[in-house]
Amino acid sequence: MKIDKKIIKELTDYLNEFDLTEIEYTEKDTKIKVSKSKILSSNQISNSPGMKSQEKSTSDTTQKMISGIQITSPIIGTAYHAPEPGAKKFVELGKKIKKGDTVMIVEAMKTMNHVPSTSNGVVKEICVKDGQPVEFGQTIIILE
Repeated sequence: MKIDKKIIKELTDYLNEFDLTEIEYTEKDTKIKVSKSKILSSNQISNSPGMKSQEKSTSDTTQKMISGIQITSPIIGTAYHAPEPGAKKFVELGKKIKKGDTVMIVEAMKTMNHVPSTSNGVVKEICVKDGQPVEFGQTIIILE
């Protein structure tokens, strides 16, 4: 199998142009996946809101150490704090929530997906802004 380097170059250019972390290309029985990880500078790390502590691994990737129960996005999409613009938010800092309560909506392909809490707790931190794009598995809420 011969790999077409032009395709990989084009995919890499798309990653950079659209600020993506991963892109996949499939044609017939050939599948090419190109991905990258963002490396934060120490200045960016110290200025990141909500970061309690950080740890730098030998592969130059940054991981965030978080205390509490993390609720993550089940899909890629756009996160919304309320069911519609101007409506009451699902959660606020300090609010007690129960397992199964909707904490946010993630819109994907014009479908509004309610994200339920996976645990009981008190909202310690809201990690995404209203209208912000989110990735699969990204932490959106932290509970105490």
